Amino acid sequence: MILILAIILILILIVIKNNSMPKLISSYVKFIDSICIKVGRIVMYGVFFMMFVLILSFITRNIINYPLMWIIEMAQFTITAYYLLGGGYSMITDDHVRMDLFYGRLSERGKAKMDAFTSMFLIFYLIILFYGSITSLQYTIQTKQKLFTAWAPYVWPIKSLMLIGILLMLLQAFSMLFKDIAKIKGKKI
Repeated sequence: MILILAIILILILIVIKNNSMPKLISSYVKFIDSICIKVGRIVMYGVFFMMFVLILSFITRNIINYPLMWIIEMAQFTITAYYLLGGGYSMITDDHVRMDLFYGRLSERGKAKMDAFTSMFLIFYLIILFYGSITSLQYTIQTKQKLFTAWAPYVWPIKSLMLIGILLMLLQAFSMLFKDIAKIKGKKI
């Protein structure tokens, strides 16, 4: 993990010093963008699964009078996976929440500078979150952790999806940083 971060930081320094974007960085950006777009478009349909689960919950609890114990937890797992796996996609499509007090008034180059600056905080946060999710997943697997409910599902599947989602957002944050540096320098990736 530290080795990967060191390599990416070295690449950032190379990009800042060179006038052109190295082919390796262009390939990285295109590869990560394509993965996040594919995952995001697949996960997008997870909302329909969650709606099905919640409608099923309503029907079984209120109409048939046979409540299912697992249904609300399944909806929670689905929305967690939907949210985290779709994070990289929302970064690419610029659909995330942003404080627009000053940002909207900036030029495209100014927006790229602001995004590059704030990307550092996002990357720091995602690294901490990624490390925490690794240790949490390890603990979950070692202890065979289950939820303390009547259904008692294993927790490792959702924690694995959380780890993958956080990793995709971290890789996409670096991709966005490279794009912002290219915009600042007036280059295309």
